[in-house]
Amino acid sequence: MAAFAMIFASCSENESEKPQDQSAVNMDDFYLYTEPLDDSGRSVDSKSCYSMNNLNSMLDKSPGLYQKMYDIELHSRRFINGKKPDGAGNGNGNGGGGGDTGGGGDPIDDGLGSLTIPVYVYVVYANSTQNISDAQVNSQIDVLNADFNDTNYGNVLYADRGADVNISFTLNPGDIDRRSNPTASWGTNNAVKSAYPAVPGYLTMWVANIGGGVLGYAQFPGGNASTDGIVVSPQYFGDTGTATAPFDGGRTTTHEVGHWMNLRHIWGDGRCNRDDFVADTPSSDRPNYSCNTPNPVHCRTPDMTENYMDYTDDVCMELFTVGQKDRMRAVFAPGGPRASIVGN
Repeated sequence: MAAFAMIFASCSENESEKPQDQSAVNMDDFYLYTEPLDDSGRSVDSKSCYSMNNLNSMLDKSPGLYQKMYDIELHSRRFINGKKPDGAGNGNGNGGGGGDTGGGGDPIDDGLGSLTIPVYVYVVYANSTQNISDAQVNSQIDVLNADFNDTNYGNVLYADRGADVNISFTLNPGDIDRRSNPTASWGTNNAVKSAYPAVPGYLTMWVANIGGGVLGYAQFPGGNASTDGIVVSPQYFGDTGTATAPFDGGRTTTHEVGHWMNLRHIWGDGRCNRDDFVADTPSSDRPNYSCNTPNPVHCRTPDMTENYMDYTDDVCMELFTVGQKDRMRAVFAPGGPRASIVGN
């Protein structure tokens, strides 16, 4: 309880420092700290992402990070709004109304064109099972390219909101870096990143056993450059080799890359009044596990269980939305936190 009190005290102090000059962009709904997830409905083999917990920890340890992420959010919203016709997309994420966060409606050309992201992969292993093959690593890149350039969203409830994000990923054979290390499990405190720092100019992926039932975690835009990237346990990376069902479709990495591109979880990591800052994703107050069909109703709307940013099984995940596309691509816009990493 004392630890939680410190988190919320720190949250209050940081949020009270938000600048008031919002330059016609509504930032009243912005938040960073989240409460610990009530995972009482989660079975031992359900999906678990530690990105938001990791963010809470980084905010506590990194003075100035809150302000930096606030500025990134402000830049993203300005970019998204600048690409929309007057009055379009003015939703408060989750369809709540009240903010200019983008999403919903017809796609608008953002002027960025097709984006290509170079990837660097550390395979950190304590045994031969963790030392996954090049084929398994490359299968993950194939999954990312399919998911971020999808034009067929299947027979799902929200198929009409699916988007081709138009972002591709490249991995050169020399950018698979294998490191033998006796550490059995690395945890979620960035220890593996400290041992093997992120490579500048790349989306760095650490394939290393996390332990504790955690599939992966990511760093949001704005964090330390040496720890920037995503960590995924080897049994959930790619869709071949040692990939383990029901998370053997490569969607853990798709989910974590979504965080790396500034997406929140689909339920906004809170109750019905919490927001993922995307207008065309329905409001919810919890993650979904397994496949949960038909779509369960929370916060008066059916959940978007097929979204890559939920916790459903890999086979059930089908789409990013137009609003999520806008939000991800905004971090690569001129002046954005990831603008220097992409090629066209």
